[in-house]
Amino acid sequence: MSNNGLTDAAYGIPLVYFLTVAAALFCLGLFAALRRTNMIMLLMGIELMLNAVNLNLVAFSRYTPVGGDRGQAFAVFVLVIAAAEAAVGLALAIIVSRRRNAIDVEKIDLMKG
Repeated sequence: MSNNGLTDAAYGIPLVYFLTVAAALFCLGLFAALRRTNMIMLLMGIELMLNAVNLNLVAFSRYTPVGGDRGQAFAVFVLVIAAAEAAVGLALAIIVSRRRNAIDVEKIDLMKG
């Protein structure tokens, strides 16, 4: 096994495998977000996309010798942003479900003027 940074890491797993899993997660999250059946599915799709980005950040941080721990620091920052997004999104979903008795995104028109 070659150990030239981009092909093998500490455990011999190539970077391409991490990128493939991250691409699959991102596509799954994009599908869930664009499908827009209800607000909870929309939020879950966004969370999946953010987790795919985190996987890419950590993988590139591990496989490139120049980056150091910058990718992991960005991943923690993205996790904090995702937690705030989930809290605000779930609060909005609860408010809308109490007023409309549904969380279907297509039926929500409370913000229209």
